[in-house]
Amino acid sequence: MTFAEKLARIEDRAAELRARLAGDAQGAEIGAIAKELAELEPVLARIAAWREAERAIAEAEAAREDPELAPLAEAELAEWRARLPELERALRLALLPRDEADERAVILEIRPAAGGDEAALFAAELFAMYRRYAESRGWRFEVLEYDATELGGLREGIAEIAGGAVYARLKYESGVHRVQRVPVTESQGRIHTSTVTVAILPEAEEVDVALNEADLRIDVFRASGAGGQHVNKTESAVRITHLPTGIVVSMQDEKSQHKNRAKALKILRARLFERERSEREAARAASRRAQIGTGDRSERIRTYNFPQGRVTDHRINFTLYKLDRVLAGELDELIERLIAEDQAARLAEAG
Repeated sequence: MTFAEKLARIEDRAAELRARLAGDAQGAEIGAIAKELAELEPVLARIAAWREAERAIAEAEAAREDPELAPLAEAELAEWRARLPELERALRLALLPRDEADERAVILEIRPAAGGDEAALFAAELFAMYRRYAESRGWRFEVLEYDATELGGLREGIAEIAGGAVYARLKYESGVHRVQRVPVTESQGRIHTSTVTVAILPEAEEVDVALNEADLRIDVFRASGAGGQHVNKTESAVRITHLPTGIVVSMQDEKSQHKNRAKALKILRARLFERERSEREAARAASRRAQIGTGDRSERIRTYNFPQGRVTDHRINFTLYKLDRVLAGELDELIERLIAEDQAARLAEAG
């Protein structure tokens, strides 16, 4: 299908939907039509802008034949020709398949990997970094689990982040984050390298993942660690094992067994949903490796080098000498670069 044919098909589909909406559509059909039209509107707007530029160029080229209009026509022609490539790029981006999860909330999971206490300390810093970033964008950041170490590090941190297009911006953060610095416990001033894993999972609804009670083993036990009088006295902690996959989720942050169970099920659904998405993506693109990486948690994606004050994203070979500001939650410059690289790769693939 040619580019022009693709545009015509979209415009025809929009006209068909509008006719049905103005005709005899009823009940649930009206909602379905309105939803599809709303999804098409941004594309239609870019098609209209691109067609307007094409029309203006054609008119300016014709006007150049008139000696009196030629100077003005030349200026308009130059202006529209300069704008056309960006209008076409915006249109082609709008035509790319949308990630169904982009508008969803996410489950953030952070765990230390290699490096012992130093990795746990950096895990806590990354957890705080994402909290600050969420706050800067007006997103809701709810801590679901926070297992702290005695030194103030983090054994495991899980949070729900909700707001506008959260997954669209945070999905590039999944992977291994590496820190290079002199730990506070290092007496000889040697730089140590530690790693932390970050997982960004699109939140799943009950309709996305059907959980069969027969597939779940649910254990309750007494919570451990800091937590007040309920610790070791009531069986409020919950461990859910999904038998078909072996995925295990434990939750003990709440004093209520019911609340811990609800949180654990939310995390389990997110992990299963992401597992299904990953399998589908792998099947669609078995021979292709995305330019910004696979997003796999085993892949090193970024280094935070404290002696040099730099942050380097290895997927796009991009370095910022703004380490303090990044850790303060100023992630947009990095994320915008990752989005741009992803878009460029997808456009190249689409041809």
